Amino acid sequence: MFIQVIQGACSDEEALRRRFDEWREDLAPGADGWLGSTYGVTDDGEFVGVVRFDSRDAAQRNSERPEQGAWWERTSRCFDGEPDFHDCDDVVLMLDGGSDEAGFVQVIEGHAEDVGSYREWVSQPMDRLREMRPEIYGGTVAIDSDGWFAQTMAFRSEQEARGGESMEMPPEEQEEFERQMSQVRDLRFLDLRNPWFATNGG
Repeated sequence: MFIQVIQGACSDEEALRRRFDEWREDLAPGADGWLGSTYGVTDDGEFVGVVRFDSRDAAQRNSERPEQGAWWERTSRCFDGEPDFHDCDDVVLMLDGGSDEAGFVQVIEGHAEDVGSYREWVSQPMDRLREMRPEIYGGTVAIDSDGWFAQTMAFRSEQEARGGESMEMPPEEQEEFERQMSQVRDLRFLDLRNPWFATNGG
């Protein structure tokens, strides 16, 4: 899988949402290899889009379509400045990979100093997490070539997510969590309280 993460300041969420709805209706049918997308805007006006393709080549082919270029030219006007793009070939699915039924999505970003260790950690079996945190549908982790990552977690609701956060981890898991977080810099938590989704065939 390949993930492109798009981020940028946006003062008109409704206009941006209309543009992405337009893409789903008009351009998605011709986007070979597109799997789905998760979108949202934080309370302070930062848009986050997590777009999934089956490969980088498929994403590139989509970018090269004339209609895609025309759509993006219109869509880019909805941003306050130039948005950032992260193209990630290194992708990990967590639990069920997420759900379009999610009522709350949290994106955790940072730079991992030891990418191999971080990837191994997020790739481990998560049976205990599924047991302890049934409100989590799952998520994705997208890792860029420079160690930047975006972990996107889908929850049934924000209220349930906050309740789960207050639970204590078993000592071994808490120790590993702290070890991994100690080698992450520039950590950010982006809360998408009104996420929207698009899925190929959905």
